[in-house]
Amino acid sequence: MFTSVPIPAATPEVLAVAAEIQLGLSHVERVFENALDSDLPPVQRLVAHLESYRGKMLRPALVVLSGLAASAEHRRAGGMGEVIGPKSPHVVVAAVCEMIHMATLVHDDVLDEADIRRKGATVNRLRGNEAAVILGDYLFSSAYRLCSTLDSQHAALLIGQTGMTLCAGELLQLHHRENLSIDEETYFEIVERKTGSLIAVACKLGAMMADVPNDARNLPELFHDVGMKLGVAFQIQDDLLDLTGNQAVVGKPLRKDLQLGKLTLPVIHHLASASPSRRSATLQVLEDFSPQSAGSRSLVDALESTGSIEHARSTAQRLVDEAKGLLSQLPDSPAKALLVLMADQVVARAA
Repeated sequence: MFTSVPIPAATPEVLAVAAEIQLGLSHVERVFENALDSDLPPVQRLVAHLESYRGKMLRPALVVLSGLAASAEHRRAGGMGEVIGPKSPHVVVAAVCEMIHMATLVHDDVLDEADIRRKGATVNRLRGNEAAVILGDYLFSSAYRLCSTLDSQHAALLIGQTGMTLCAGELLQLHHRENLSIDEETYFEIVERKTGSLIAVACKLGAMMADVPNDARNLPELFHDVGMKLGVAFQIQDDLLDLTGNQAVVGKPLRKDLQLGKLTLPVIHHLASASPSRRSATLQVLEDFSPQSAGSRSLVDALESTGSIEHARSTAQRLVDEAKGLLSQLPDSPAKALLVLMADQVVARAA
Protein backbone atom coordinates (compact mmCIF):
# COMPACT_ATOMS: atom_id res chain seq x y z
CA MET A 1 0.00 0.00 0.00
CA PHE A 2 0.97 3.67 -0.40
CA THR A 3 1.73 4.15 3.29
CA SER A 4 4.28 1.33 3.15
CA VAL A 5 6.51 3.58 1.03
CA PRO A 6 9.23 5.09 3.25
CA ILE A 7 8.88 8.87 3.49
CA PRO A 8 12.28 10.07 4.76
CA ALA A 9 12.68 13.62 6.04
CA ALA A 10 8.93 14.26 5.80
CA THR A 11 7.49 17.16 7.76
CA PRO A 12 4.29 16.78 9.80
CA GLU A 13 2.45 18.63 7.02
CA VAL A 14 3.72 16.17 4.40
CA LEU A 15 2.82 13.21 6.59
CA ALA A 16 -0.67 14.67 6.99
CA VAL A 17 -1.06 14.82 3.19
CA ALA A 18 0.18 11.22 2.94
CA ALA A 19 -2.49 10.17 5.44
CA GLU A 20 -5.15 12.01 3.43
CA ILE A 21 -4.02 10.29 0.27
CA GLN A 22 -4.25 6.94 2.01
CA LEU A 23 -7.85 7.80 2.84
CA GLY A 24 -8.43 8.67 -0.82
CA LEU A 25 -6.92 5.34 -1.86
CA SER A 26 -9.34 3.49 0.40
CA HIS A 27 -12.11 5.13 -1.64
CA VAL A 28 -10.30 4.08 -4.83
CA GLU A 29 -10.29 0.47 -3.64
CA ARG A 30 -14.05 0.53 -3.05
CA VAL A 31 -14.72 2.05 -6.48
CA PHE A 32 -12.39 -0.54 -8.03
CA GLU A 33 -14.13 -3.46 -6.32
CA ASN A 34 -17.65 -2.21 -7.03
CA ALA A 35 -16.88 -1.63 -10.71
CA LEU A 36 -15.62 -5.21 -11.12
CA ASP A 37 -18.38 -6.85 -9.10
CA SER A 38 -19.98 -9.83 -10.87
CA ASP A 39 -23.02 -12.00 -10.15
CA LEU A 40 -21.07 -15.02 -11.43
CA PRO A 41 -19.11 -16.77 -8.63
CA PRO A 42 -16.25 -17.97 -10.90
CA VAL A 43 -15.72 -14.43 -12.18
CA GLN A 44 -15.94 -13.00 -8.68
CA ARG A 45 -13.29 -15.45 -7.43
CA LEU A 46 -10.92 -14.37 -10.20
CA VAL A 47 -11.55 -10.71 -9.41
CA ALA A 48 -10.90 -11.38 -5.71
CA HIS A 49 -7.53 -12.92 -6.59
CA LEU A 50 -6.46 -9.55 -7.99
CA GLU A 51 -6.05 -8.36 -4.42
CA SER A 52 -2.76 -10.27 -4.34
CA TYR A 53 -1.57 -8.27 -7.37
CA ARG A 54 -2.04 -4.94 -5.64
CA GLY A 55 1.17 -3.19 -4.66
CA LYS A 56 1.76 0.37 -3.52
CA MET A 57 -0.98 1.75 -5.83
CA LEU A 58 1.50 4.18 -7.36
CA ARG A 59 -0.68 5.27 -10.29
CA PRO A 60 -3.82 5.99 -8.23
CA ALA A 61 -1.69 7.84 -5.68
CA LEU A 62 -0.21 9.99 -8.44
CA VAL A 63 -3.67 10.89 -9.77
CA VAL A 64 -4.72 12.16 -6.35
CA LEU A 65 -1.39 13.73 -5.42
CA SER A 66 -1.07 15.52 -8.78
CA GLY A 67 -4.53 16.97 -8.25
CA LEU A 68 -3.56 18.24 -4.81
CA ALA A 69 -0.23 19.66 -5.97
CA ALA A 70 -1.72 21.34 -9.06
CA SER A 71 -4.43 23.11 -7.08
CA ALA A 72 -2.51 23.69 -3.83
CA GLU A 73 -2.22 27.45 -4.23
CA HIS A 74 -5.94 27.86 -4.90
CA ARG A 75 -7.46 25.65 -2.20
CA ARG A 76 -8.39 26.71 1.29
CA ALA A 77 -6.48 24.96 4.07
CA GLY A 78 -7.93 21.53 4.64
CA GLY A 79 -9.99 21.67 1.45
CA MET A 80 -8.94 18.31 0.03
CA GLY A 81 -12.40 16.79 -0.20
CA GLU A 82 -12.89 17.71 -3.85
CA VAL A 83 -9.88 15.53 -4.71
CA ILE A 84 -10.03 12.65 -2.23
CA GLY A 85 -13.78 12.40 -1.64
CA PRO A 86 -15.45 9.00 -2.24
CA LYS A 87 -17.27 10.25 -5.35
CA SER A 88 -14.69 12.70 -6.69
CA PRO A 89 -13.58 12.47 -10.35
CA HIS A 90 -10.02 12.00 -9.11
CA VAL A 91 -11.00 8.85 -7.22
CA VAL A 92 -12.84 7.47 -10.26
CA VAL A 93 -9.89 8.14 -12.58
CA ALA A 94 -7.49 6.70 -10.01
CA ALA A 95 -9.52 3.47 -10.01
CA VAL A 96 -9.50 3.46 -13.83
CA CYS A 97 -5.69 3.78 -13.92
CA GLU A 98 -5.35 0.92 -11.43
CA MET A 99 -7.63 -1.27 -13.57
CA ILE A 100 -5.58 -0.58 -16.69
CA HIS A 101 -2.39 -1.36 -14.76
CA MET A 102 -3.83 -4.60 -13.39
CA ALA A 103 -4.95 -5.65 -16.87
CA THR A 104 -1.43 -5.18 -18.20
CA LEU A 105 0.01 -7.24 -15.33
CA VAL A 106 -2.39 -10.12 -15.95
CA HIS A 107 -1.63 -10.10 -19.67
CA ASP A 108 2.12 -9.71 -19.10
CA ASP A 109 2.12 -12.80 -16.92
CA VAL A 110 0.65 -14.78 -19.82
CA LEU A 111 3.18 -13.40 -22.29
CA ASP A 112 6.08 -14.01 -19.89
CA GLU A 113 4.82 -17.45 -18.79
CA ALA A 114 5.13 -16.19 -15.21
CA ASP A 115 4.11 -18.30 -12.23
CA ILE A 116 4.68 -15.78 -9.43
CA ARG A 117 3.56 -12.18 -8.98
CA ARG A 118 4.19 -10.29 -5.73
CA LYS A 119 5.20 -13.55 -4.03
CA GLY A 120 1.88 -15.21 -4.96
CA ALA A 121 0.58 -17.37 -7.79
CA THR A 122 -0.37 -15.65 -11.03
CA VAL A 123 -3.85 -15.98 -12.53
CA ASN A 124 -2.49 -17.97 -15.48
CA ARG A 125 -0.80 -20.43 -13.14
CA LEU A 126 -3.97 -20.94 -11.12
CA ARG A 127 -6.60 -20.88 -13.89
CA GLY A 128 -4.71 -21.11 -17.18
CA ASN A 129 -3.88 -18.67 -19.96
CA GLU A 130 -7.42 -18.53 -21.33
CA ALA A 131 -8.91 -17.31 -18.05
CA ALA A 132 -6.05 -14.84 -17.57
CA VAL A 133 -6.47 -13.32 -21.03
CA ILE A 134 -10.22 -12.88 -20.59
CA LEU A 135 -9.75 -11.46 -17.07
CA GLY A 136 -7.38 -8.86 -18.51
CA ASP A 137 -10.01 -8.01 -21.12
CA TYR A 138 -12.62 -7.77 -18.35
CA LEU A 139 -10.40 -5.27 -16.53
CA PHE A 140 -9.85 -3.16 -19.66
CA SER A 141 -13.59 -3.14 -20.43
CA SER A 142 -14.47 -2.21 -16.85
CA ALA A 143 -11.94 0.62 -16.89
CA TYR A 144 -13.41 2.16 -20.05
CA ARG A 145 -16.98 1.75 -18.76
CA LEU A 146 -16.10 3.42 -15.45
CA CYS A 147 -14.29 6.26 -17.19
CA SER A 148 -17.34 6.94 -19.36
CA THR A 149 -19.39 7.73 -16.23
CA LEU A 150 -17.52 11.02 -15.74
CA ASP A 151 -19.20 14.24 -16.85
CA SER A 152 -16.37 15.05 -19.25
CA GLN A 153 -15.36 12.54 -21.91
CA HIS A 154 -11.87 14.04 -22.17
CA ALA A 155 -10.59 11.59 -19.55
CA ALA A 156 -12.13 8.63 -21.42
CA LEU A 157 -10.47 9.75 -24.65
CA LEU A 158 -7.08 10.04 -22.95
CA ILE A 159 -7.45 6.65 -21.26
CA GLY A 160 -8.50 5.05 -24.55
CA GLN A 161 -5.49 6.55 -26.31
CA THR A 162 -3.22 5.38 -23.50
CA GLY A 163 -4.59 1.84 -23.80
CA MET A 164 -3.68 1.86 -27.48
CA THR A 165 -0.22 3.23 -26.65
CA LEU A 166 0.38 0.49 -24.09
CA CYS A 167 -0.58 -2.22 -26.55
CA ALA A 168 1.57 -0.70 -29.28
CA GLY A 169 4.53 -0.68 -26.89
CA GLU A 170 3.94 -4.33 -26.07
CA LEU A 171 3.75 -5.23 -29.75
CA LEU A 172 6.98 -3.34 -30.41
CA GLN A 173 8.69 -5.25 -27.60
CA LEU A 174 7.39 -8.56 -28.96
CA HIS A 175 8.75 -7.61 -32.37
CA HIS A 176 12.21 -7.13 -30.87
CA ARG A 177 12.33 -10.30 -28.79
CA GLU A 178 15.56 -12.18 -29.47
CA ASN A 179 16.95 -9.07 -31.18
CA LEU A 180 20.47 -8.85 -29.74
CA SER A 181 21.15 -5.69 -31.76
CA ILE A 182 18.38 -3.56 -30.29
CA ASP A 183 19.56 0.00 -29.51
CA GLU A 184 18.81 2.38 -26.65
CA GLU A 185 16.50 4.52 -28.78
CA THR A 186 14.22 1.56 -29.40
CA TYR A 187 14.40 0.52 -25.75
CA PHE A 188 13.19 3.96 -24.65
CA GLU A 189 10.43 3.93 -27.28
CA ILE A 190 9.16 0.66 -25.79
CA VAL A 191 9.45 1.82 -22.18
CA GLU A 192 7.80 5.18 -22.78
CA ARG A 193 4.81 3.43 -24.31
CA LYS A 194 4.58 0.37 -22.04
CA THR A 195 5.32 1.98 -18.66
CA GLY A 196 5.68 5.73 -19.01
CA SER A 197 2.40 6.41 -20.81
CA LEU A 198 0.07 5.24 -18.02
CA ILE A 199 2.03 6.99 -15.27
CA ALA A 200 2.13 10.13 -17.42
CA VAL A 201 -1.63 10.11 -18.02
CA ALA A 202 -2.28 9.48 -14.30
CA CYS A 203 -0.37 12.66 -13.45
CA LYS A 204 -1.90 14.60 -16.33
CA LEU A 205 -5.49 13.68 -15.47
CA GLY A 206 -4.91 14.49 -11.81
CA ALA A 207 -3.81 18.00 -12.75
CA MET A 208 -6.39 18.39 -15.53
CA MET A 209 -9.29 17.77 -13.13
CA ALA A 210 -7.89 20.08 -10.46
CA ASP A 211 -9.38 23.50 -9.72
CA VAL A 212 -6.79 25.83 -11.26
CA PRO A 213 -7.13 29.33 -12.77
CA ASN A 214 -7.07 30.01 -16.50
CA ASP A 215 -3.45 31.21 -16.44
CA ALA A 216 -2.32 27.77 -15.23
CA ARG A 217 -3.87 25.68 -17.99
CA ASN A 218 -0.45 24.41 -19.04
CA LEU A 219 -0.16 22.45 -15.79
CA PRO A 220 -1.57 19.16 -17.18
CA GLU A 221 1.24 18.99 -19.75
CA LEU A 222 3.84 19.74 -17.08
CA PHE A 223 2.48 16.90 -14.97
CA HIS A 224 2.39 14.63 -18.04
CA ASP A 225 6.10 15.25 -18.55
CA VAL A 226 6.81 14.63 -14.85
CA GLY A 227 4.92 11.34 -15.03
CA MET A 228 6.68 10.22 -18.22
CA LYS A 229 10.13 10.83 -16.72
CA LEU A 230 9.22 9.07 -13.48
CA GLY A 231 7.64 6.19 -15.40
CA VAL A 232 10.73 5.56 -17.51
CA ALA A 233 12.98 5.85 -14.43
CA PHE A 234 10.68 3.40 -12.63
CA GLN A 235 11.09 0.86 -15.45
CA ILE A 236 14.87 1.26 -15.54
CA GLN A 237 14.96 0.58 -11.80
CA ASP A 238 12.80 -2.50 -12.39
CA ASP A 239 15.29 -3.66 -15.00
CA LEU A 240 18.16 -3.17 -12.56
CA LEU A 241 16.34 -5.06 -9.81
CA ASP A 242 15.70 -7.91 -12.26
CA LEU A 243 19.46 -8.20 -12.68
CA THR A 244 20.82 -7.32 -9.25
CA GLY A 245 17.88 -7.51 -6.82
CA ASN A 246 16.98 -9.99 -4.10
CA GLN A 247 14.25 -12.35 -5.31
CA ALA A 248 12.75 -12.61 -1.81
CA VAL A 249 12.35 -8.82 -1.76
CA VAL A 250 11.39 -8.29 -5.40
CA GLY A 251 8.70 -10.96 -5.10
CA LYS A 252 9.12 -12.71 -8.46
CA PRO A 253 11.78 -14.75 -10.29
CA LEU A 254 14.71 -12.67 -11.50
CA ARG A 255 16.24 -12.39 -15.00
CA LYS A 256 13.07 -13.59 -16.70
CA ASP A 257 13.36 -10.83 -19.32
CA LEU A 258 16.68 -12.16 -20.57
CA GLN A 259 15.33 -15.70 -20.63
CA LEU A 260 12.53 -14.46 -22.91
CA GLY A 261 14.91 -12.56 -25.16
CA LYS A 262 13.99 -9.07 -23.87
CA LEU A 263 17.11 -6.91 -23.64
CA THR A 264 17.01 -4.13 -21.07
CA LEU A 265 19.08 -0.93 -20.75
CA PRO A 266 22.13 -2.33 -18.89
CA VAL A 267 22.53 -5.19 -21.38
CA ILE A 268 21.97 -2.95 -24.42
CA HIS A 269 24.60 -0.51 -23.16
CA HIS A 270 27.02 -3.34 -22.41
CA LEU A 271 26.75 -4.85 -25.89
CA ALA A 272 27.29 -1.43 -27.46
CA SER A 273 30.35 -0.53 -25.37
CA ALA A 274 32.12 -3.86 -24.68
CA SER A 275 35.27 -4.93 -26.46
CA PRO A 276 34.70 -7.37 -29.36
CA SER A 277 35.87 -10.36 -27.29
CA ARG A 278 33.74 -9.49 -24.26
CA ARG A 279 30.74 -8.74 -26.46
CA SER A 280 31.14 -12.11 -28.15
CA ALA A 281 31.26 -13.86 -24.77
CA THR A 282 28.13 -12.05 -23.61
CA LEU A 283 26.28 -12.89 -26.81
CA GLN A 284 27.06 -16.55 -26.23
CA VAL A 285 25.54 -16.31 -22.74
CA LEU A 286 22.43 -14.57 -24.12
CA GLU A 287 21.90 -17.00 -27.00
CA ASP A 288 20.75 -19.76 -24.65
CA PHE A 289 20.19 -17.85 -21.44
CA SER A 290 19.07 -19.54 -18.23
CA PRO A 291 18.75 -17.72 -14.88
CA GLN A 292 20.37 -20.70 -13.15
CA SER A 293 23.38 -21.00 -15.46
CA ALA A 294 26.96 -20.09 -14.61
CA GLY A 295 26.80 -17.52 -17.39
CA SER A 296 23.89 -15.83 -15.69
CA ARG A 297 25.90 -15.46 -12.51
CA SER A 298 28.83 -13.91 -14.37
CA LEU A 299 26.67 -11.62 -16.49
CA VAL A 300 26.32 -8.95 -13.81
CA ASP A 301 30.10 -8.85 -13.42
CA ALA A 302 30.39 -8.31 -17.17
CA LEU A 303 27.82 -5.51 -17.05
CA GLU A 304 29.65 -3.84 -14.20
CA SER A 305 32.95 -4.09 -16.05
CA THR A 306 31.63 -1.86 -18.84
CA GLY A 307 29.89 0.56 -16.47
CA SER A 308 26.52 -0.57 -17.81
CA ILE A 309 24.88 -1.00 -14.40
CA GLU A 310 26.04 2.47 -13.42
CA HIS A 311 24.91 3.85 -16.78
CA ALA A 312 21.38 2.59 -16.14
CA ARG A 313 21.40 3.91 -12.56
CA SER A 314 22.63 7.33 -13.61
CA THR A 315 20.05 7.49 -16.44
CA ALA A 316 17.22 6.72 -14.01
CA GLN A 317 18.56 9.30 -11.54
CA ARG A 318 18.85 11.91 -14.29
CA LEU A 319 15.22 11.39 -15.25
CA VAL A 320 14.14 11.71 -11.61
CA ASP A 321 16.16 14.92 -11.28
CA GLU A 322 14.54 16.30 -14.44
CA ALA A 323 11.09 15.46 -13.07
CA LYS A 324 11.94 17.25 -9.82
CA GLY A 325 13.16 20.23 -11.86
CA LEU A 326 9.74 20.45 -13.52
CA LEU A 327 8.04 20.21 -10.13
CA SER A 328 10.14 23.13 -8.90
CA GLN A 329 7.96 25.37 -11.09
CA LEU A 330 4.99 24.68 -8.79
CA PRO A 331 4.28 26.75 -5.69
CA ASP A 332 5.56 25.15 -2.52
CA SER A 333 3.03 22.95 -0.73
CA PRO A 334 3.01 19.71 1.30
CA ALA A 335 1.61 17.89 -1.76
CA LYS A 336 4.48 19.10 -3.94
CA ALA A 337 6.98 18.10 -1.24
CA LEU A 338 5.48 14.62 -1.10
CA LEU A 339 5.69 14.31 -4.88
CA VAL A 340 9.39 15.15 -4.71
CA LEU A 341 9.97 12.55 -2.00
CA MET A 342 8.07 9.95 -4.04
CA ALA A 343 10.22 10.79 -7.05
CA ASP A 344 13.34 10.00 -5.04
CA GLN A 345 11.86 6.66 -4.01
CA VAL A 346 11.53 5.61 -7.66
CA VAL A 347 15.28 4.93 -7.77
CA ALA A 348 15.82 4.15 -4.08
CA ARG A 349 13.38 1.23 -3.84
CA ALA A 350 14.41 -2.41 -3.58
CA ALA A 351 11.12 -3.90 -4.88
